[in-house]
Amino acid sequence: GGMAAALLLLLLMAAGPGPGRADAGRERRDALREELLLSPLPTGDVAATFQFRTRWDADLQRGSVSHYRLFPKALGRLVAALGVRELHLALTQGFWRTRYWGQPPLQAPAGAELWVWFQPTVTDVDKAWKELSNILSGIFCASLNFIDSTNTVIPTASFKPLGLANGTDHHLLRYAVLPREVVCTENLTPWKKLLPCGSKAGLAVLLKAERLFHSSYHSQAVHIRPICRDASCLAVSWELRQTLTVVFDFFSSGQGKKDWSLFKMFSRTLTDTCPLASESKVYVDISPKNKEKELLEVSPTPTSVHETIVQGEKKSYAVYDLLSPSLFNTSRSLNVQLKWKRPQDSSEMPIPTLHAQRYVGGYGLQTGEICTLIYNTHPYRAFPVILLETVPWYLRLYVHTLTIITKGKENKPSYIHYQPAQDRSRPHLLEMLIQLPANSVTKITIQFERALLKWTEYPPDPNHGFYVGSSVLSALVPSVTAMKDIDVEQSPLFTSLFPSSDGSSYFVRLYTEPLLVNLPTPDFSMPYNVICLTCTVVAVCYGSFYNLLTRTFHVEEPSRGGLAKRLANVIRKFRGVPPL
Repeated sequence: GGMAAALLLLLLMAAGPGPGRADAGRERRDALREELLLSPLPTGDVAATFQFRTRWDADLQRGSVSHYRLFPKALGRLVAALGVRELHLALTQGFWRTRYWGQPPLQAPAGAELWVWFQPTVTDVDKAWKELSNILSGIFCASLNFIDSTNTVIPTASFKPLGLANGTDHHLLRYAVLPREVVCTENLTPWKKLLPCGSKAGLAVLLKAERLFHSSYHSQAVHIRPICRDASCLAVSWELRQTLTVVFDFFSSGQGKKDWSLFKMFSRTLTDTCPLASESKVYVDISPKNKEKELLEVSPTPTSVHETIVQGEKKSYAVYDLLSPSLFNTSRSLNVQLKWKRPQDSSEMPIPTLHAQRYVGGYGLQTGEICTLIYNTHPYRAFPVILLETVPWYLRLYVHTLTIITKGKENKPSYIHYQPAQDRSRPHLLEMLIQLPANSVTKITIQFERALLKWTEYPPDPNHGFYVGSSVLSALVPSVTAMKDIDVEQSPLFTSLFPSSDGSSYFVRLYTEPLLVNLPTPDFSMPYNVICLTCTVVAVCYGSFYNLLTRTFHVEEPSRGGLAKRLANVIRKFRGVPPL
């Protein structure tokens, strides 16, 4: 009995103070916020963005942390062991159509994207980068182990730290993209297991794999960064954001109707909250989507309406607070419904201030051309944009053919950084700072030559083509509406990952389409044809000739026959029949 009581006391001490006692004694060291943003898109589709933010007031770098409550232990130990200062991983299926869907809260390129800032104390960054990609490959069941020196670059201007940073020595940064990576349920399941409530309660109940992957666009991401613990910023907290964005198609998921509901999108409704979450909200964008100012009706009645300026535009959001006691009093589940007051058939769709597209030009299988078009639709403001191009080594870029044309005139970049490729060891890296005049289209072209690979370097499906990763555009876009300084802790999560530098502009990172390029491909069926033909020639010609050379011929004399034959002839003679 005494031993059992002592064991129970030890277990209670190890478990630490419960939520009630923690609030009474001291402020809780970690907190979870979860939110879902539903955004009807101008095309009639709908985008759903989940964000789960775990904030932990602990110093992971000193390695003194042994008890993990909300923060995943797998990622916490990874940050401590490899000296990671900031980590951003995205796994995406599909392409976000910025021209028609508008600016997303978080965009990612097709495939897998990983960029990491390491601590200055890390001596061998390349070794830590390789080890990190292999561990993440195991955690998320993805092919990140294929990240090596042939697809890793060190950008100098594009990927600045999003969290606290003492310095920005770009040699501590690594960036890689795997455009061929296919995202499916085996990547979603470990991502959901990192959530404090898993997929058992709260907003994560809606994450049903067969619905999420029956969509036009699906992107899941993990962001880890250090942030200020309070306004004085004397201590550091660690923030983990797990985000998931999915776009449901107007035709395949919506049956051709522009009215949506949680059940129509996810085949589930919200029934309870995650007991570990300190905040759990659903935001519905009810801002007018076109010039007719038509309004969106939501039901049931929202808890409140939140107005803010997001990406330079004034937005209105209907807010459902899942922790509000009155929300689940009327019914046991929450099924948010979105209904337009009149049919949305406007051809006047809003055009984002900054968008881009990219394609491959040229003819034949020797030379080609990469063309990038960047659009600035702002009526009177010009602004600069940083363009990052990563091109594999087997496309030999001719930098002297680089041309930048805006409104029929040459546009010289104010900053250019080019690192040439090395065969089988390093890709091309091209970074440029380009000024975009107001209401203009800028065309950037560069010619390349296709290299000849060794026959063992081709993938199993060489005629499918070779992928070139997306271009990355980073810009401070001028805001149409003046923005106010907001309290990050009080504002919605989807507004606070990229902080605005001032009230007049907001930060945007865009990705263009990945490219599919055909290389000169040998006829891999030729060895099979040669083997078949050679075997036939050997079997027919050489076999017959060898047979003639080695066979011996003997002349056989006719024999008189044996005893049986003579007996048969005697019998036939008695019967009067001719002999054999």
